[in-house]
Amino acid sequence: MTHEESGRVFRLAYPPGVTPAKWVSVWAERLPEVPLTLVAVPAAEVEGLLRSGGADAGFVRLPVDRDGLSVIPLYVETTVVVVPKEHAVTAADEVTVADLADEEVFHPLDDAIEWTARPGLPAFERPATTADAVQLVAGGAGLLLVPQSLARLHDRRDLTYRPVPDAPQSQVALAWLTNETTDLVEDFIGIVRGRTANSSRGRTPASPAEKPVQKQVQKQAVQKPARRQAGKPSQGGSGSRAVPAGRGKSGKKGRRPR
Repeated sequence: MTHEESGRVFRLAYPPGVTPAKWVSVWAERLPEVPLTLVAVPAAEVEGLLRSGGADAGFVRLPVDRDGLSVIPLYVETTVVVVPKEHAVTAADEVTVADLADEEVFHPLDDAIEWTARPGLPAFERPATTADAVQLVAGGAGLLLVPQSLARLHDRRDLTYRPVPDAPQSQVALAWLTNETTDLVEDFIGIVRGRTANSSRGRTPASPAEKPVQKQVQKQAVQKPARRQAGKPSQGGSGSRAVPAGRGKSGKKGRRPR
């Protein structure tokens, strides 16, 4: 099924913090006849949406179950700690996990970071979402570690954040069902990977009707000199013109004897 089919739509899922605007813009330029629909879902639900057929492709936060999924890792995000602006850690440009050992740290149910050992002290509750955790941090109940994009997404005037270089990081990837690698999915893969519009992958190749025309033009260009050569006389071997009878070497008619 090609993307020229009437009424076809490409559905792209994305979780909070991931901004697909730059890729959507390129899509609109290259495939204006195919609408792209953005589907915003929690990070934990992107994989399920793909498997249920609710989206053609989606951005996920690794790790995910790769059984039946094709995954292209894209980029890794810096982990930051979100704190009230008056908090002591704001005195430094960055902090370590050890610096948070005595702090209560929230671990929301939709946490985007995979921890082998949770930093700090367990907070009094596990918020349902990152947004809920941010509200609790603003109330002075604890701290929160998140990918930097989520800290920016939930930016508040009374909060700030600092990088935590030694904390685990969140990696964002593009995923789709392996057995559903359609032409549209290939087109979007090409865009995400930065392929040019004329690339043989990630874009529909030139139509077959264009190729014979190019070959015909090349053929004419090759034959043209041959035709010129054929029009030259072969006498004398030097290509000089033969002098007609009754003319001198100068090519003028000679006088008849009286």
